[in-house]
Amino acid sequence: MTDQPSVTFESALSVRVAEMVDACTQCGKCVEVCPITDAGGVSAEPSEVIAGILDILRLGEGNEAARKWANACVLSGECIKACDYGVNPRFLLAMTRTTMARAESDARAQRKTGVDNFRKVARDVTQISRLQLDDELLARLGQKSGGASSIDARPDFVFYTGCNVLKTPHIALLALDIMDTIGATYQVMGGPSHCCGVVQMRTGDVETSGRFATNTLDKLASSKSGQVVSWCPSCHVQFTETTLPTVEKVRGAKPFEMTPFMLYLCGNLDRLRPHLRKRVPMRVALHKHPGVHGVVEAAEDILRAVPGVELVDLEQPAIGAMSNYFRALPALRRELQQKELDAAEAAGIDALVAVYHADHRELCAHESVRPFRIMNMLEIVGASMGLHRDDHYKRLKIMNDVDAIAADCRDLVVRHGLDPETTRAAIIAMLEEQPLPLRS
Repeated sequence: MTDQPSVTFESALSVRVAEMVDACTQCGKCVEVCPITDAGGVSAEPSEVIAGILDILRLGEGNEAARKWANACVLSGECIKACDYGVNPRFLLAMTRTTMARAESDARAQRKTGVDNFRKVARDVTQISRLQLDDELLARLGQKSGGASSIDARPDFVFYTGCNVLKTPHIALLALDIMDTIGATYQVMGGPSHCCGVVQMRTGDVETSGRFATNTLDKLASSKSGQVVSWCPSCHVQFTETTLPTVEKVRGAKPFEMTPFMLYLCGNLDRLRPHLRKRVPMRVALHKHPGVHGVVEAAEDILRAVPGVELVDLEQPAIGAMSNYFRALPALRRELQQKELDAAEAAGIDALVAVYHADHRELCAHESVRPFRIMNMLEIVGASMGLHRDDHYKRLKIMNDVDAIAADCRDLVVRHGLDPETTRAAIIAMLEEQPLPLRS
């Protein structure tokens, strides 16, 4: 009797792609509703564009319009809602980019690029978080042993931070403070040791991406709660659209369900409301990215529950998962930020508030040259609950000087034993993350 070949992550992923390609009718509705086709230079007929995507996934050449569309994707998710046939076009676009990356270089080059990119993420996360936090707070965020991440052997859920929110740790700490106040029990996991695999997938290194992702998935499932609450939209999309369905094909079941933090918090508004005791008399506008379905609406509902808050609609386009996904469309990225900041100033708001960390990183320094604050929405919620965390990231970035930041953080650099040159490189990267230059 011949043994059947084992199902691997890579083979299961290929099967999923093939099944979805076969299910696609090439109607082109996904292309029609996409908000970035014009900015991405996608000028062909919608049916021709999606036909090119399918050809690339079948290991053909595709066409220029299909390649442009795949590379311009900002994870808006409008394409998913438009499909009547159960196809996830956003997933197919991600797999198209992976397929193109694999065609451009051999496996060794893919792996090297993936390793280099991952090391840069890990370097920046490690350095920037340690320029702001002592060991106790790092432990609370699961980055040191002996922290609050192991407070309960069977918590309500695992809180998965992802990596990059640790650069703006006040946001993650406020999330924990809020959950503590409403009586939730959780285990914190995240950081570079819990990589979602998206960095490696982008280079075409599917094998390493699957290994990283399934390793993290097994850690997230270790609480046996069956629930993971996610913070990062990039990690959420990677897990829910790529990793979890693929692992389900390999193992026959998903190890847990994953819920975005904003949907979790909005679903617990009855537990949250009694703690929203202090009035926060502010006119605020929400910086919106609806890539993860329901998050923007949940954030608006939460802000409306804060006494004293007036939510102002700036009537600006809401596109993508986070601002940093516009890396392939830098002109559109700058244009959207410019128009939103100008609209916020014209509206006379007190604060422009973002949900996600990447948006906060890109926008926060504009506070120094605008007549309103740049905040994360959890700061608004926390203010009503009597909770506060200093936004050291914004304070440092507004300095806009590598030497001044290094001098300000010298004590923490010494305390954590950080290499000064590595720290300097991370600070430079932090300041370079400024898509729209500050106005004079």
